[in-house]
This record gives sequence, structure tokens and C-alpha cells, in this order.
Amino acid sequence: MSDNELGVFLRARREAVTPTEVGLPSGPRRRTPGLRRSEVATLAGISVEYLTRLEQGRDRHPSPQVLAALADTLRLSIEERIHLRRLEKEMGPGHPCCPAAVPPADSVRPTVRAILDSLEPAPAVLLNRLADVLACTSGYRRLVEPLGVLDDERPNLARFVFTDERARVAYPEWDRVADDLVGHLRTDSMLDDPHVVGFTDELTIIAGAPFADRVAGAPALPRRTGVERLSHPDEGGLRLSYETLALPDTDPQRLIVYVPADEATAAALDRLNGRRPGGLHAVNG
Repeated sequence: MSDNELGVFLRARREAVTPTEVGLPSGPRRRTPGLRRSEVATLAGISVEYLTRLEQGRDRHPSPQVLAALADTLRLSIEERIHLRRLEKEMGPGHPCCPAAVPPADSVRPTVRAILDSLEPAPAVLLNRLADVLACTSGYRRLVEPLGVLDDERPNLARFVFTDERARVAYPEWDRVADDLVGHLRTDSMLDDPHVVGFTDELTIIAGAPFADRVAGAPALPRRTGVERLSHPDEGGLRLSYETLALPDTDPQRLIVYVPADEATAAALDRLNGRRPGGLHAVNG
């Protein structure tokens, strides 16, 4: 990961905002994608030199007022604003490092396991911050076992996606899935977390550029809800709506729950689970 996540994030957002979004003329020729530094500085009420120092990592502790002005200028969402504040706190002097020493969870609280049981037969999976599969419903197991997701003794979703060639077939939108997994690695833990750093180094070596380029690129917040497409060897193309639920604890865990996004997928899940048709209902017609 970059040692200048705050600066990289600010520059990426600056380059993603168009002049028309902030009421500026686009002009016939713009060598810089998005907004120029001078435009952002003027709109945020700061100097170009100061914005340059922030983006280059030579100043890593802007005031809350500066962050608020930049967030407004760059049209940041609430989630992006929270991420911006987190980056500033962790890049600033004296940020706490104790949480980084907590090993990734390898156990499941009884209440969480009871929740998983209550979700049957819907596919649901519990991941720790390294994307290790800690637990899942039998509905999830029946869905992904034929894909190879759970083949390892200690299954890890990120390792499967980036190092197993079957993942490219299983996920027709592989790039999107890969982006989200790296996004979680970079946003669900401290920047100096030695466990995440070690896991990142491992995948950088094993997976190469598809993983390394994402880690080195501009930080991207993962999608926590949406529709995931799967190519199942027995049931063909499936569309699953999902919600990602963050579980409170000293070590971040996330519970991903899937429901069929259409009637064809609902029928396919019923067949995989050996249930009568109509057991699972599609949320989108």
C-alpha cells in the first residue's frame, strides 16, 4: 500500500470530478483529467501550494475545516468523507497503532452463528478483515462449492479470486469483484496493520499485477450492496443481490447475505437446496 493514502485519495477524487459538476466551463483542451489543482484550491479556499503538499504527502495533517472544504468541493459522499477523516487521522502524528496488533479473527461468536442458522437456506458468508471464510450457511456452501471457493483447508475469498483461474469463469464481472476485495483490505483495517501488510505482500508475489496494481492505485471504497453475477457449472448464469453487514468488534468482520435478484436465480437456488419452487423469492422481478 502507498505511504501517502491521503494524498492519493485526494488526487483521485480531484481527477474524478468534472468542471461542469462544480459550475466551471470545461474548455476545449484540458491536459489534466477532472479538475485542476488551481480550481480545487480556489473553490476550497486554500492555496495551490498547500493542496500540492497534501497530494504529495508533504503535509498529512490538514485541519477539519480544510478537510470539510475539500470534501464539499470534491463532492464526496458521506462514506467517502468518513474515509477521508480516517486517512487523515492515521497519517497524522501519534495515531494509535494498538488495533493493528489484533490478529484477524478465526472464531465466530455464538450469536453470529445463530444468525447464520436463521438465514438458511439463503447464501450468507462471514469474513474477517483478510477475507478468510469464518463461517457460512449451507445455502452458501451449496452455491459456491462447485466453483472452488471453499476448496482450501482455510478458504480465503481474496486468495481464490486472485490466484485461482476458476475465479475468472465463476465471476463474469471479475474486475468489479477484485476491486471490492482490495477496497475492503484497504478500508476495513488500520493502514499499518501488519497482518494486512503481510497478506498484501503475499498476494502481490503470488497474484502479480492484477492484485499489485490495485493495491498501488488510488484507494477505492468497496461496494457494500449491489448485484453479483455468478456463472454456476450446473445452473448457468445467476444474479444475486447482496448486503454487507459490518459486525461490531475489536476485529472487523463482515457478513454478506445474498438473495436472488430474479426469478430464474430464485428457482436455481431452490434446486441447489433441494427445496420446492418458491422457497426463496426474488427481490427484483
